Amino acid sequence: MSLWKIAAVQMDCRLGEPRANLSEILARLREAAGHGARLVVFPECALTGYCFESKEEAWPHAEPIPGSSTLAIAEECKRLGVLAVVGMLESDGDQLFNAAVLVGGQGVAARYRKIHLPYLGVDRFTTPGDRPFAVHDLGGLKLGMSICYDGSFPEATRCLMLLGADLVVLPTNWPTGASSTVQYLIQARALENLLYFAAVNRVGQERGFRFIGRSRIVDCNGELLAGTETDEPAILYAELNPDKPRNKRIVHIPGKYEIDRLAHRRPEMYEIISRK
Repeated sequence: MSLWKIAAVQMDCRLGEPRANLSEILARLREAAGHGARLVVFPECALTGYCFESKEEAWPHAEPIPGSSTLAIAEECKRLGVLAVVGMLESDGDQLFNAAVLVGGQGVAARYRKIHLPYLGVDRFTTPGDRPFAVHDLGGLKLGMSICYDGSFPEATRCLMLLGADLVVLPTNWPTGASSTVQYLIQARALENLLYFAAVNRVGQERGFRFIGRSRIVDCNGELLAGTETDEPAILYAELNPDKPRNKRIVHIPGKYEIDRLAHRRPEMYEIISRK
């Protein structure tokens, strides 16, 4: 199995200025592709900004999927031969969703709508995601998508693991106060599911909120492959081996010390999760 080089673009974006944000996304897409990345991941709401004060304020900056911005990204992906995951606000009828879109040279390949909504920023006014978790084969690498607060719910990543994900991407808007999430949560999600995890945060300030950066790409064993401890723009790169997360059985001492976090589950004991 060939290695996959991925990029995590830690960037600032302007609230309510999708044209300026799209221009920055395309520039960073070109930069990451120039460094050999095959998949480039951008933060939550990278196209729009996050700290809107009402649905009415956010609505003019939302787009249908597919739409003009995803078309522009698709054209650049086709030219560069890459795939991109971009956070945006999606309009659908009269509903507003916090979404992540997977775009390739043929257009929109998949979308995800944020399921778990904190009382923060535009999420106060969006509709909870209404589509089941899904995994998408990129041609050798199987991708699952979540968004920010979804990472705080272990069931989300577990569902993606059970669907066969090799890599889970988490576009985020982590503000000041999320340091524990950075330090512990992402590594735990990767380790407990034996898969790669890329959390891609933004930087900058919006309406009194400072976003802390500190994006990271984590190995299947929870070890850091690439990360930054700053709140400055950056692009992180890592090479992933899709074979690694597909073997869930870890043999430390044959016949004496073997761990399999897939086979050793006891789903019949977890019923309370779906009842409470």
